[in-house]
Amino acid sequence: MEDVLKILEKDARTDAKKIADMTGMSESEVKKMIKDLEKKGVIRKYKTVIDREKVGEESVYALIDVNVTPVREKGYNSVAERIMKFPEVKSLYLISGQYDLSVLVQGDSMKEVATFVSEKLAPLDRVHGTTTHFVLKRYKEDGDVLFEKKDKNKRQAVSA
Repeated sequence: MEDVLKILEKDARTDAKKIADMTGMSESEVKKMIKDLEKKGVIRKYKTVIDREKVGEESVYALIDVNVTPVREKGYNSVAERIMKFPEVKSLYLISGQYDLSVLVQGDSMKEVATFVSEKLAPLDRVHGTTTHFVLKRYKEDGDVLFEKKDKNKRQAVSA
């Protein structure tokens, strides 16, 4: 199972026949396993990582650290459930350290993200403070997607 998950995590478009060849399983076993993993919620979503800049779209991303007071008998879950309902929120994590939650937000402009923080996030009950970090440049995403190609040979040719 772990081999199949690793293959799909690296490339969700890998077909069952190729996975079968790579793992030594039969194609029907692979198909059944994938269907079961989807049904159980182990496989949550198939995702494509897009470089929006290459199609002329600009988005602003921000990581927002949030201090909250947990709700009695529910902990941080009830606050997190409210935050994750906002369409601007792309990811939400409970974290250790100085802050309680880390929120990845996407907007069309810095002003849009700032408005989200000041008018939607910060005023929520139990939110006691936020710190916003704007993402200036993406280098890598999802473990292996690089956003900048490295030139293998940046040195200039030397002529005699």
